[in-house]
Amino acid sequence: MDSAQITIQIVVTLVAIACAIPGTFLVLRKMSLISDAISHSILLGIVIGFFIVEDTSSPLLIVLAALAGVVTVILVEFIQKTGLVKEDTAIGLVFPALFSIGVILISKNANDVHLDIDSVMVGDLSLVAFDNILINCQEGVADSCVSLGPKAIWVIGSILLVTLILLFAFFKELKVSTFDAGLAAALGFSPVIMHYGLMTVSSVTIVGAFDAVGPILVVALMIAPAATAYLFTKDLKKMLLLSCFFGVVASIAGFWLAHILDASISGSMTTVLAVLFLLVFEPIIMSIVVSIATGTGIIFYQYYELAMASGIDFERKLFGDKIRTVFSEFVWVDYLYIFLIALILASVLIYILPKRGLIYGYYKVRQQKTEIMLLVFLLHIRNHKEESERHVKHLNEHINWQRLRSQSIVELAKKNNMITVTDKIISLTEKGEDFTEKAIDYIITNKDTEIEEMKDDFFLFRG
Repeated sequence: MDSAQITIQIVVTLVAIACAIPGTFLVLRKMSLISDAISHSILLGIVIGFFIVEDTSSPLLIVLAALAGVVTVILVEFIQKTGLVKEDTAIGLVFPALFSIGVILISKNANDVHLDIDSVMVGDLSLVAFDNILINCQEGVADSCVSLGPKAIWVIGSILLVTLILLFAFFKELKVSTFDAGLAAALGFSPVIMHYGLMTVSSVTIVGAFDAVGPILVVALMIAPAATAYLFTKDLKKMLLLSCFFGVVASIAGFWLAHILDASISGSMTTVLAVLFLLVFEPIIMSIVVSIATGTGIIFYQYYELAMASGIDFERKLFGDKIRTVFSEFVWVDYLYIFLIALILASVLIYILPKRGLIYGYYKVRQQKTEIMLLVFLLHIRNHKEESERHVKHLNEHINWQRLRSQSIVELAKKNNMITVTDKIISLTEKGEDFTEKAIDYIITNKDTEIEEMKDDFFLFRG
């Protein structure tokens, strides 16, 4: 692995983390499309900035591009608030117009500078290792400049550092304003400021990554890792960490896929992100793919070790050539072994899958049965004011439960602060009264399915 490959991987890692942080909040706020709008419309700001200073490395380009992103958001919201069109339609009206103006300005007035349409669309990661920051250059003296390293690392690294500082400083405000703008306003901080602050950070991040990776990969890194993480957890902190993890893994894997296939780096990374989301979205497919990859890896490793031991010629080959050489040694028996290994492993994985497996299904049925019994128990207590009807021993007689089952249901209700027990007489708490009242309303109005969502709000401990 040469220094250019290491640099590219560092850059995409920084970009993945920098994009995943604001991307998580965009996904939670149901504003995923706005990242696409910003990533295209900032081109107009970059072009205007270049016409002013005529220097592609000027910080003014970042400022004006970020401003163009914020203007995009303002225009989208202005059109949406008219009530004539919805948000997705407003986005579809605004960003193509701004992006098209930028493309026209480039094609007509900047043909002789490093602002071409191909770079605008897909970026050029293969060149980031050679675009260095140079200082102390002496005119007319060769090799007099001191290199501080690739510009992309400094730009994205600085943006990431600022983003992390803002995240830690305003995490509570962002969290509350994301999930409940009314509560945020009641607590004394403006949801509008949080909203436009997030849009500004998103715009600056997109601008910083724009020249290196292009708008297509920026949008993919903003949305795909966050959407994938959302399938795993509803906890905001875990979702942020998982978003960063998925973004980095997919970026590195995409880079090496592009290296092996001799294909576009940005395109390969975006493809890996899409495949990763699909695998998580459909766990059964994931288990089959993982099983096939594992079986192939076992056989591949054996041939690889033999090839390494065969001589120096193999060691001198490029990475992609090594892969092709090893696979060329496969025979039909090897594919049969891969099939058998994959079949056995896939069967095990499907059995233990976290949301689709048979073990999970058995556990879920038991949980639902327990929670139904808990609901019946709470409704029984609510409908009987007599102490004799609310005695612990009465559960065995009236509801026909075994003693052990009665104790487990009472303990579950107590854990969730639904009841109090005084001298073995059970009474509903205020929370228990509120829960049963809402449950009855849902049952009467034939909204039984909404009881499941209500459980998430009331139950700290599930059945």
